[in-house]
Amino acid sequence: MQVVCLDLEGVLIPEIWIEFSKRTGIAEFRRTTRDEPDYDKLMRFRIALLEQHGLKLADIQNVIGGMAPMDGAKAFLDELRTRFQVIILSDTFYEFADPMMRQLGRPTLFCHKLVIDESGFVRDYRLRQPNQKAHAVHALKGLNFQVIAAGDSYNDTGMLGAADAGFFIHPPENIVAQFPQFPVNHSYAELKASIDGAAARLLAATR
Repeated sequence: MQVVCLDLEGVLIPEIWIEFSKRTGIAEFRRTTRDEPDYDKLMRFRIALLEQHGLKLADIQNVIGGMAPMDGAKAFLDELRTRFQVIILSDTFYEFADPMMRQLGRPTLFCHKLVIDESGFVRDYRLRQPNQKAHAVHALKGLNFQVIAAGDSYNDTGMLGAADAGFFIHPPENIVAQFPQFPVNHSYAELKASIDGAAARLLAATR
């Protein structure tokens, strides 16, 4: 049995915080896991910036409500789900994700939760567990699944390394240079071919 694990932002949907930066005109929100490998440092920065500008969860949700998946993402995901079980492993938050999950046909999503105060401000966040993407892959492998994974950022590299086969899609050049062991894909067609090739190789190895 084989499972495909995919990152969400930058892989299937646009980066939420970059879109939020565009809508608010606040350039600092453009900083993502592509730029900052320390996720806690990044989230503390974002929460402080939201407070500084008086922005609430509802302001972020309003932006997300007007977003759509990346071109071709739903068709790619739909086709993949006809042949594999697919799990989205993301460092986004359940409070953000619902509009995107609805547009993608509600694939299974493992992510985190925000702490919201009575006035609607984001005060903290709660990880499902540190390095949850890699832990999820290890857990699936412990259930005797073969795991194929794809992502685009620093916070995906643990998942890609833990998987039986790991791939980049749409990664920035600085991350490609630091992690040359992960093959790079520039389109869903390329990634589909990479996944299919890995699945065949893994299957053959078990025979």
